[in-house]
Amino acid sequence: MNQPRANVTIRDVASAAGVSVSTVSRVLNDRVDVAAETAATVRRVIEDMGYASSMAARSLRSRTTGVVGLIVPDLWHPFTSLVIRGVNQVTAQGYDLLAYASGRRNIQTMANWEQQLVAQLNGSVTDGIIVVTPNADTYRTSFPVVAIDPHQANTDFPAVIATNHHGVLDAMAYLISLGHRRIGYIGGRSNLQSAQRRLEGYANGLARAGIVPDPSLIVTGDYTRSQGVACAHQLLSLPKPPTAIMAASDETAFGVYDAATERGICIPGDLSVVGFDNTTESHFMSPPLTTVDQSIEAMGVLAAEIVLKLIQGQPLEGQLYTVPTRLVIRQSCRLIGSQS
Repeated sequence: MNQPRANVTIRDVASAAGVSVSTVSRVLNDRVDVAAETAATVRRVIEDMGYASSMAARSLRSRTTGVVGLIVPDLWHPFTSLVIRGVNQVTAQGYDLLAYASGRRNIQTMANWEQQLVAQLNGSVTDGIIVVTPNADTYRTSFPVVAIDPHQANTDFPAVIATNHHGVLDAMAYLISLGHRRIGYIGGRSNLQSAQRRLEGYANGLARAGIVPDPSLIVTGDYTRSQGVACAHQLLSLPKPPTAIMAASDETAFGVYDAATERGICIPGDLSVVGFDNTTESHFMSPPLTTVDQSIEAMGVLAAEIVLKLIQGQPLEGQLYTVPTRLVIRQSCRLIGSQS
């Protein structure tokens, strides 16, 4: 077998296979008008020589790349994993998926990075792009862009969001029905639309029950487990700590579990906890976490369906698409007396 060498061209492949450049091109594009034996020979030469066709060049020839781009804040977070799973369910039926992560860039530069990446990729490397929790509210591209959980309430591109406010409202009603009146809240980053809507759900949940809000029970996190630990310690250090904590994400709720363990606090015996996301890990916590399912995978599926419609020139019914939430009750909350 020949060793792969740098800068192998399509002409090199054609020469080695004893066919024309156009035949190699047809094989690369999975055309059916090439004899099976010839196609097999070309593919074997491609593998032996280490040839990789340029997506940008393919775009210039066919006006499409067959690739959907996905821009995410990171690849490690369970939210991202579920989004990718949902997107891939749709794109796998004829498109490749190319994911880019921010690498935890400074939050102040994220919007500019996203805009530059979309401008560079869309229409050359990708046919359309899905941006997860975008910081920018506009992009310099005439090709499709779809957002999942945008930071801004109003964008100039289609967006998919969960019913964040309603989800927390349901969770608060559940905790209050169990007798909890002193309920702590650990939010997400205040610049995120989802965090704002979830905080509103907490406040409105208290108001509906006639409970006067206590500012000391509200702390701002960033949806991470580490901040969940720090914020939980802050709440549990109060002279009159909460009997329940509503966390704005499952990762934050896991941090509450960690802080409770460090303090010798039993969940749910001493403290009830509710999360938001319904990530896979929430089911395997001890005890399993009661949480708000925002159908993350379904959000990915819907965003992918929208971007493919745009790529194929199909009309959309609107700009904003919502995925309903539902409360998933497990074992992290308990009924308490009215003395709370």
